[in-house]
Amino acid sequence: MRRRLLPTQLAAVATGVQPDTIRDWRRRGLLKPAGGTPRRPLYALEDVYAAKQAPKPTRPNQRAKAAA
Repeated sequence: MRRRLLPTQLAAVATGVQPDTIRDWRRRGLLKPAGGTPRRPLYALEDVYAAKQAPKPTRPNQRAKAAA
């Protein structure tokens, strides 16, 4: 089976997040490009879903999400 590779915009749409979130996951090491170029990375769809489900590391002094 061929891996489906998506640019940042489509990866964001597929997971219901903003493109900046995809870039943040990459910066934080939760998501690695599976192709493309450094300026226009492509991400494997299954890797994007895995990054969304992965526990996110917290930063010092990060505000906790308010319970709804």
